[in-house]
Amino acid sequence: MLFTVPAFAHDNHGPHEKKIFTKHFDRTLFNITEHAAFSVEILLDDSEYPIGKGVVGIVLHNAKDSDVKGARITLALKNMETGQSAPGAPTITDKGNGLYIVSGLNLRRQGRWELAVTVSKDNVEDSVRFDLPAALMKLYPKGRYSP
Repeated sequence: MLFTVPAFAHDNHGPHEKKIFTKHFDRTLFNITEHAAFSVEILLDDSEYPIGKGVVGIVLHNAKDSDVKGARITLALKNMETGQSAPGAPTITDKGNGLYIVSGLNLRRQGRWELAVTVSKDNVEDSVRFDLPAALMKLYPKGRYSP
């Protein structure tokens, strides 16, 4: 089954370059980066995949829907009302096969927050933003998504 989600609409690829991204789990955040170079799936807890307590997982795929290994990921969590960044710096560990474990990142905070995720790999850099807690209220089912 293929889903096209309007919130993921991007204009930066031609009509012959159909890109499909896989979302593996149900209770996760998911979006396709601004220029459709990567998909970012954020595992919030241990309910569907054992990532550990107090950490989140990030699953990355490239435009060919392949696992992204050895990427550089930058995370920025900012309070939307004050403009202040969340205290502390998260630690990101590449577990292989497109899975990254992030410790020190609390996404369940009071107020409105923006999580910006920037992915760099092989001279390609692209980013995506999640508005919290709104993004937590509308979780898309696992499946295949097109920008």
